[in-house]
Order: sequence, then C-alpha cells, then structure tokens
Amino acid sequence: MFEKILIANRGEIACRVIRTARRLGIHTVAVYSDADRDALHVSMADEAVHIGAAAPRESYLCGERIIAAARATGAQAIHPGYGFLSENAAFAQLCADNGLVFIGPPPEAIAAMGSKSAAKRIMEDAAVPLVPGYHGENQDDALLLAEAALIGYPVLLKAAAGGGGKGMRRVDSAAEFPEALAAARRESDKAFGDSHMLVEKCLIRPRHVEIQVFCDNHGNGVYLFERDCSLQRRHQKVVEEAPAPGMTPAVRSAMGHAALRAAEAIGYRGAGTVEFLLSAGGEFYFMEMNTRLQVEHPVTEMITRQDLVEWQLRVAAGEPLPRRQEELAVHGHALEVRIYAEDPRNDFLPVTGRLAWLQPPQESEHVRVDTGVVQGDDVSIHYDPMIAKLVVWDETRPRALARLKRALVEYRIGGLTTNIAFLHNLVAHPAFAAEEVHTAFIEQHADAIFRDAGGSRARQLPLAALYLLLARERQVAERASRSADSFSPWHLGNAWRMGEPRIHRLGLLMNGSAQQVTLEEIGEGSARRYRMQHEGHGLMLAGRLEGNELVANVEAHIERVTVVPHDRVYTLFDACGATEFALVEPDLGEDVEHTGAQAFAAPMNGSVVTLLVDPGQRVAKGDALLIMEAMKMEHTIRAPAAGSVREFYFRPGDLVDGGAELLAFAVDGA
Repeated sequence: MFEKILIANRGEIACRVIRTARRLGIHTVAVYSDADRDALHVSMADEAVHIGAAAPRESYLCGERIIAAARATGAQAIHPGYGFLSENAAFAQLCADNGLVFIGPPPEAIAAMGSKSAAKRIMEDAAVPLVPGYHGENQDDALLLAEAALIGYPVLLKAAAGGGGKGMRRVDSAAEFPEALAAARRESDKAFGDSHMLVEKCLIRPRHVEIQVFCDNHGNGVYLFERDCSLQRRHQKVVEEAPAPGMTPAVRSAMGHAALRAAEAIGYRGAGTVEFLLSAGGEFYFMEMNTRLQVEHPVTEMITRQDLVEWQLRVAAGEPLPRRQEELAVHGHALEVRIYAEDPRNDFLPVTGRLAWLQPPQESEHVRVDTGVVQGDDVSIHYDPMIAKLVVWDETRPRALARLKRALVEYRIGGLTTNIAFLHNLVAHPAFAAEEVHTAFIEQHADAIFRDAGGSRARQLPLAALYLLLARERQVAERASRSADSFSPWHLGNAWRMGEPRIHRLGLLMNGSAQQVTLEEIGEGSARRYRMQHEGHGLMLAGRLEGNELVANVEAHIERVTVVPHDRVYTLFDACGATEFALVEPDLGEDVEHTGAQAFAAPMNGSVVTLLVDPGQRVAKGDALLIMEAMKMEHTIRAPAAGSVREFYFRPGDLVDGGAELLAFAVDGA
C-alpha cells in the first residue's frame, strides 16, 4: 500500500479521499489555488501545495504543476477525484512517465472511451447493446439527414467528443434537422473543439441506469450493481438512487455482465461506470463509460457496505479486488441529492456568496453528508457551486425516502440561494414515491416541483414579526446592562406611551412582497403577549429566544424554529424549509439628506439589474441611478441631492453583498 498520495482535486471529493486515506494510515498531500488557500480540503490534508491562480486552467488543470507538487513532496501516487484531470489520458500518461501511479484506469482505456463514436464501435464488437444510430466518420450534412430518416424520428444529435448535455439536440422531424445540426455543431465545437456528431434514436422517457464496475491487475472484475440517475435537468443528474426502482434480477444480471464486457474490451483497471438507457420493456442500450469515480458513488457504497475509494487505492497498489462477485449483495436502499448554490427559478443559474449559516443534518448510519465547505466559506465564481452531497439509507425505499425528505428540511443554509426547496418538492412528489421515474420527470411535473414550498408564507409572517420584536428587546436589554443607568426610559424597547396602547408597527419584506403588520403589546414579563393585526386578521403571539432558536406560541400552537441574521437579512428555518425576510426601515421623510456612502449601500444580498445614468452625467435630487434586485424585488437607488455619479462599482448582472457600496457620487458644490 502507498505511504503518501497526492489528491489532484478540490472540494468534497478531495475531502472524501482524505478521509479514507487517513483511515488506512496513508499520508495525504492536497493542492490548492489562490481561491482555495483556506479551503477545508487544505486544512484536512497532512500537507498542501499551492499550484496557481484561481482559474482552473492555471491550477487544477495544469498537469505539470501537479506532477511537480507530487515529486516535491515524495508522493507515490495521484488520485484525480472526478472532473478536472480525472479522465485525461495525457495526464495519466504524464504520471506514468514521472514514476507516479495514477489511481485510475490506464491511459489507453481513458482514450478509448474519450470519443463517443470510437467507444460505440468498441462496444459493438464486445456485444454490448447499442442504441440504433449512426456513429461513422462521414459528417456530410446530407448523409446525416439520410441516416436520421433510416433511424426514424425523433432522433438525438450528440457531440462525439463531449458530455454533460453540450452539443446535444432532440430532432422531431426532417424539417428541423438542418438548423438543429448547425446549432449542435457550434455548441460542440465551442465546448470541445470538435464538431463531430452522432445521430441516435431518441428513446421516449427512458430511464438512465448505470452499472458500477471494478477491475484489478490480476484479471478479476466485478459489478457492484446499479444506480438509477433518471431524474435530470438539462442532461445533468439531480437524484441518484441504488438499487434502481423495479429492477429485476434478470435485467440486473444482464446489464452487469454487459458492463463487464465493456470494461474487459478496453483492458480496464480500477473504478468505472457504464451508463445505459433502459426502456420500459427492459431493453437496455449502452450510452457511455465514465473512466473515473462518479459523483454518485456514495449510494453504491451505502447499499454494498464497501468503501470504493479504498478499493481504488488497493487496486492501484497492485492488490486484488477485495471481494468476488458472489460476495457482493444489495443491502437496503440509498438516495443521493446534490445541494447546490443555484437558483432553480432562474434556470438554475449558479449563485455566489458567503455561507453565512451552514447547519447540515446530523450524520448517522442513515444520513451521510459529503462536503468540502464550512460555515463562513465563499461559493466563488471559479468552480462548481456544489455545497454538498446528501445521502440517505434505510432498509426500504419508502423509509429511505422519508429520511431524505426530513434531512432536506433539516439542511439549513443562510446567505445565498440554494436548490434545497426544489429538491424537497421533487422527492416529495407522489409520482416519485410511486417509482414513476424517467428522464422527462422534472419537465412533466414542473408545476408541482417549482412551486413555493412555503405557499403564501402566512405561517412564517407572524414568526418573523415575533422574532424581530424579541430580538429588539434582547438588544435593548444588552445595551441597558452596559449602561451606567440601566433603568433609563431610553432603554425601554416596549413601545411605551403614556396613556396609550403599546403599539409596534413593522414593515417586512418577505417572499417578494412588502408586508405591514401591527403588534399591540399586552402584559409584562413572562406573561407578555402580542396581538398582531395583518390585512384584517388578528393573531395572539408569545415566545422567547434561546440563541438562534425561537420558541413561538401562535394561537396556542407552539413550535421551535431557527432564525439566523446575516447582511441585513434574516433566514427563518421551519418545517417548510427556509424563508428569507428583511425589516424595511421606516421612511424618515424626503427632507432628510443622506449624502454619504450609506445612501448607496446595497440593502441586502442581490444583483445589479441596470445602470440608469452614465458616469459624469448630471442628475437632480431623487433621480434613479441604479436598479438592483434582492429577495425577488427590485430596489431603486436614487440621488440624495443634485450632482453626478463619479463611478459605478458594479455592472449589470454582478452579484452584490448586502452593505456593499454601489457607486461613488459627487454632490454639486461639495
């Protein structure tokens, strides 16, 4: 076994490899870019080497720098993780040329599967079932059109050199074919530098099922059963589970042995995944082979009770496979979802920002969280915005699904937008519980999946208002305790007025709309309550704060929720998930001048929508200068006086932290 390995990756997969290596007594070396200097994988490793700037091409994709780091630290082997250089045949060869073991397949195997068209020919020779299609070298437009007609519409155009859905188009008729072919070629050429296309039969609502295979250097090979990855968006996996729902022993065995034939055909070593399309009738067709460890490998580990990273290390060190095929069995059911900093309502665009609050569910034999970040870390523009992989296991699929839904509610992230609510709606859908999974599932059930998990938020509004009053009361009490005159009336936070009811009026921004509430304070001390009025409805509220926990009594319904303040915004976590709200500051009147930087501070985390004037352009008091969007609402920044904008610090589309200065302004005569 190796004494020291270098991990040529970052984030959760680097942390994942480090955990197994540490358990086996292997010394680990991390590599890091400028952006990852304080990253979790750097602090977890025994050593860490800086390899360049934040951009991947200047760090994690620079094979020579990684090789130099391995040689300088005395590492014997390099684990590539997934992504970056994990399926780069040239890098695998570079490792061998420098006397380093590449913890993955041989360069020749990676190269064989690197081209989809070449891979299809190899699989055809190995008697692995293929989707009917054209995989030839002749790329004449007329020939491709003729082949599509022979295959029968709908067909799928696919980039021969790529993956991840890039260069892929569904074509439903001959009339659509020329335009779709041109678009797919442009996208493929831009993404992969290769416009070579495949034409395949487009299966309607198939399932995406993949087989985990493992081969060693002694002629042994096994398959560790299947994973269903049918739930996808833009050809990217969203939910993975093992075993596949409804899988029969006969189909599982046939797919497993076909996957092993695929691996044997290219002299495979180590961990690999053979991906298939599975029809409703049980027919399956080869799609591609991923020559690396997959992101979704934890579900296989959970149902087989095997550590696949340990298997990788042992095979790379020359040991035989730890188990024979007959020693492997399926135990229970596992599901995995990926927690992303992204906005599902905005075409899943990545979101950057600081993880102001990060509280994952408690890990156990049933719940596993693979992550590479901690609270306070930034999700940057440079890398994939995945925060963590949430994996659950139980004896049956219904029980595992119940654990997943609860774990998603318990996963609490504040400070930026995530896909947690989207994932909860997805796995809570009755059709998913009924095992009606296929690759068009999200599109078919979009209305239910993309709905607001909290509905009208009528339940969260009184909780938010109560929290703000109790937090204000706590703040006043803390200030009074530090004062020389703690009994001063200026330290009262109870809206006291002589001979008048104690009324609090709050403006809140919640769920994209402004809400006005009135709360009358009744009673004293532990008996204090609030009568809340909102849009003609009244509620009685009471409660107390215990750190970030709010114990609320709303109309005799007692519940405990978490509220986290960050950057002028509050995130409330309850049984519905996460709800952001903000306190709208009262309008102090138009005559109040705000000519300092505070007038141009972002009210909360958001993005710049548009700039309404040019630098140097004269404006009058009250003129609109800039519009930004925060909490699903637009906010207009106006001139506090006559003058001009000297400089805008952000451009349209830029993400802005709450409190950040937006522009420099010169007041006339100042």
